[in-house]
Amino acid sequence: MKEKFTGLFLLFFTVIGYAQQDSQYTQYMYNTININPAYAGSREAMSIFVLHRAQWVGLDGAPVTNTVSLHTPINNSDVGLGISIVNDKIGPSDESTISADFSYTIPTSETFKLSFGLKASASLLNIDFINKLSKYDLNDYQFETNIDNKFSPNIGAGVYLHSESSYIGLSVPNFLETKHFDRYASRGANSHVAAEKMHYYLIAGHVFDLSSEVKFKPSVLTKLVQGAPLQVDLSGNFLINDKVMAGVAYRWSAALSAMVGFQVNDSWFIGYSYDLETTRLENYNSGSHEIFLRYELFNRYDKMVSPRFF
Repeated sequence: MKEKFTGLFLLFFTVIGYAQQDSQYTQYMYNTININPAYAGSREAMSIFVLHRAQWVGLDGAPVTNTVSLHTPINNSDVGLGISIVNDKIGPSDESTISADFSYTIPTSETFKLSFGLKASASLLNIDFINKLSKYDLNDYQFETNIDNKFSPNIGAGVYLHSESSYIGLSVPNFLETKHFDRYASRGANSHVAAEKMHYYLIAGHVFDLSSEVKFKPSVLTKLVQGAPLQVDLSGNFLINDKVMAGVAYRWSAALSAMVGFQVNDSWFIGYSYDLETTRLENYNSGSHEIFLRYELFNRYDKMVSPRFF
């Protein structure tokens, strides 16, 4: 029991207090709106996205993330709008964030467009010290008071340069380095403080037509946040007959992943990924699972020639 508590405690304060705090996704290439507001409306259809991620399955208190998002272009204008809800649970913490996204796109050449995006978000954080942590040490004063529905607003921005076959984007979803704290906690009680740092994201990818039936898309996601090592996700996905997707990914010094997906029809796409840890954590969990469903609604004037690969 003591070992379980120690693992939960370290896991919680490593992720919440000092390391990467934004939600982590293996299939980030299909969930770009959550990290870059300039992506809103870029698919030229109303896109509804639902994702569930269970990370480090079998490890007590491991992260669980649920995401729902919607984004769409506005009529025939250069404006895109989006909204998303993300719920993250890790150890004794439960945080829900709702975000609104705005993008404006301008053509830069015959093939490329440049989009600028703004994100406004609001979060509610709950940390159950009393029931989730104090039971392991009933005499520890640090766990006497919970953090209940602590509200914090934030703003972010991003740019996204894209064509039909290439993209590159840079974003900071949260500019404000907020601190959540419990007003009942004694002054200087670090255990009651969760500081959120700025996260910088750089994404890029390109689609190669290997044949009339096969497309190949390598992509990269780079994440930088104070207090955590630089994280780089490399992936390569094949799209076969515009229907079946299969690929692999590598999270630098962290995990190997396999991805599969199926384009059911013009509107429905489903995807799944499995992560295998390459760190010492692999001894304490059975991997991470991520599944998503995307539905896209086209108006009567739209005609989908082939599924967009990003």
